Amino acid sequence: MAHRVVFVEDDPELAGLIGDFLSRHEMDVVVDSRGDTAMDTIARENPDLVLLDIMLPGKDGLTICRELRPQFHGPIVMLTSLDSDMNQILGLELGANDYILKTTPPSVLVARLRAQLRHSGSAMAAPSEPAATLPQKRIFGQLTIDPVNRDVWLTGEQIVLSTSDFDLLWLLASHAGEIQKRETLLKSLRGVSYDGLDRSIDVAISRLRKKLGDNPNEPFRIKTVRNKGYLFSLSGWE
Repeated sequence: MAHRVVFVEDDPELAGLIGDFLSRHEMDVVVDSRGDTAMDTIARENPDLVLLDIMLPGKDGLTICRELRPQFHGPIVMLTSLDSDMNQILGLELGANDYILKTTPPSVLVARLRAQLRHSGSAMAAPSEPAATLPQKRIFGQLTIDPVNRDVWLTGEQIVLSTSDFDLLWLLASHAGEIQKRETLLKSLRGVSYDGLDRSIDVAISRLRKKLGDNPNEPFRIKTVRNKGYLFSLSGWE
């Protein structure tokens, strides 16, 4: 069955080329050329994935991503010509699952979108499991993580996390006291292999530390293990 994709892109030629290519790879693409109508289109089409340009008339893609993330649980992927670390970091901070340049070969674009759809599909399948098999809360001192309601509480206060931030925290907490390699985290969360240059996991860890009140200079809750990866501390939550 074809996956429904809403592609927000104001260049009609590019939108047509990419839309045609994706349609040949089991993706049903709906194009919206304006940022200020994108939210209505997404609500109407209820897509499996949203593909966003950044420079759009009416409303930019980063703003759309920020407004969409709290209510849309599927993958949001930025597809843009803006090749800068700052834009990539900002897009991921606002809740995008991936940031892809328009110069990326179409076959690679398809592979990365499919990876996001696979991960989203497996995540969405979890609530349909019998109640007896649902994962239980994890409690570490004053930190409580509720995977069923996707709630996080620290020292009595609720911590608001994006979908991707919660997924990362849950993965780390599920292996508390064990070093998790970058490539393992990237493969588990995004379904893609680590190429040695992708910094999205580092950005996500930094964002998560900030929300959990960790020390950015000497982290004691989510520790960096040099040349190995990250470790969720069992003793940093008292």
